[in-house]
Amino acid sequence: MRLLLVEDDVMVASGIKLGLSDAGYAVDWVGSGERAEEVLRAETFDAAIIDIGLPGMSGLDLTRRLRLSDVASRTMPVLILTARDALQDRVQGLDLGADDYMVKPFELPELLARLRALLRRSQAATSAVLSFGPLEMDTASRRATVRSGTDGRQTVIDLGPREWTVMEYLLINAPKPASKDKLLAALTGWDKEITPNAVEVYISRLRSKLEPHGLALRSIRGFGYRLELQESV
Repeated sequence: MRLLLVEDDVMVASGIKLGLSDAGYAVDWVGSGERAEEVLRAETFDAAIIDIGLPGMSGLDLTRRLRLSDVASRTMPVLILTARDALQDRVQGLDLGADDYMVKPFELPELLARLRALLRRSQAATSAVLSFGPLEMDTASRRATVRSGTDGRQTVIDLGPREWTVMEYLLINAPKPASKDKLLAALTGWDKEITPNAVEVYISRLRSKLEPHGLALRSIRGFGYRLELQESV
């Protein structure tokens, strides 16, 4: 799961990001609502954690603008953080489109529990299965399978966390190609030191796992990669 953290306090943001990363989430952090809008126009996230007291554009304004926008993440779960314990502030945040809120200071286990609940509800509201040809990826159970034979027998494909990220992005875009830059951006949440060559490494690993099942990953020169049925290659 890829999360966007919008928090201007460096110490608070560092603690939250570390805790979320240790829990297995890929976390991107920005310090302002303006920067968050730029990132959301270019990338897709599974959920956002937004502090109300941001400099410039407030977290409430960011939430409202997100819900009214046409970006892909406009329906993603939003959890707002606030140092304001007034009922009116909490109600206003929920009315503007936030899905939940937490009052500072809070304990990390509670934040993780609330995030899990938001993500479960979000997945239940949308199709959890992505498919292309014989390939299916169940994003809820994190299980990838391919159908084979006349009886439709399913074979599980073992994917590591980064392989899953790349495969999921390719499948979401199929049959259109996915750009190498976008694939790299999806991976950087796992490791900020990752190199552009890492995309090629994971593409190579995925090819070896998909080709025996009639699926191919075609390189599009100067752009990226496209998932195809082998018969069309």
